[in-house]
Amino acid sequence: METDKQYEVDLGHLMAFDPHHQFPSLPSSREDLLKECVKKGTELVQVIAANLFNLPSTEDVDGPLVKLPPPTTKLPRGKHLPKPKPPTKWELFAKSKGIKKRKKDKVLWDEQTGTWKRRFGYDRVNDDEDIPIIEAKMTDEPGEDPFAKRKTEKKNRVEKQQKNRLQNLKQAAKVGALPSHVQLAATALPITGTHAAPKKVSKDELGNVAGLAATATASGGKFDKKLPGEKPAKKQGKNRKFLPVVEGSGIGRQEKEQTDKVLSKIISQNSHEILNIDKAVSKYTVKKERNWKNQQGNSSTTPSKLKAKGKPMKVKNKPNKKSGKTGSSKTKKGKSK
Repeated sequence: METDKQYEVDLGHLMAFDPHHQFPSLPSSREDLLKECVKKGTELVQVIAANLFNLPSTEDVDGPLVKLPPPTTKLPRGKHLPKPKPPTKWELFAKSKGIKKRKKDKVLWDEQTGTWKRRFGYDRVNDDEDIPIIEAKMTDEPGEDPFAKRKTEKKNRVEKQQKNRLQNLKQAAKVGALPSHVQLAATALPITGTHAAPKKVSKDELGNVAGLAATATASGGKFDKKLPGEKPAKKQGKNRKFLPVVEGSGIGRQEKEQTDKVLSKIISQNSHEILNIDKAVSKYTVKKERNWKNQQGNSSTTPSKLKAKGKPMKVKNKPNKKSGKTGSSKTKKGKSK
């Protein structure tokens, strides 16, 4: 292997570089160029491995451990530099008044409990739940609950802070300097894996939505107050008509007519299942032919020549007086003439 003097090795980034190597300007083929790259890359990896084994190591269960030196090569950034954020209203006010931001302690002494507590967050100093008594002031109104007032003021402060935070984010979005976590949340894909671009709502769609909202009441918007200049809904659906609840003259007749209509509609749709026309016609034809044959047979034949129907009956002989034995004669099927 060649000497390491011709290579530039940075063990902090596990990187090696050969400044004297040159690829041929016109390679014969792509495969030759690929082989040359693999060959040179193998040499550089061997150089890095040799330098790693020359460093002092410590033994461990998994093997020797080596502490890498600090990197010497400055790598370029993967992304562009972030744009500066626009100053907030408080920052502008503090700059005009000369107010400087100073670092505050995270832990303070709580006189009520006699312990050190954090400034903000859970179990903080001067927590509302730890204050059993609040001193009255001259400006307090009589009959007002000081604990409820304290909770309301805190809620208003939180809402105001949230409003200011959103306003600052809007100002930063105009300049293109949103924080990284807000950018990731805004560009994150939903669960389905598709991110549809926000569609601009047209005037007709807004009118349809407004009409649906106006008629979404129990009265269909009939008794709702109209805004000045509000137009009636474009698409008004038909209201269903129900029979009156209280009985009166003609109520039973209307219900009967309505029920008959429903039954006739169902029977007309499923008439092929209720009555099979082909089967009924065949039964009628068979019955008609049978009656005609019976009439023809009665007129042409006499009663003495009628054949017996069914199987021949067994005939038992009377007992013989001489022998005392009984005999029986059976007719065989297919042999009687």
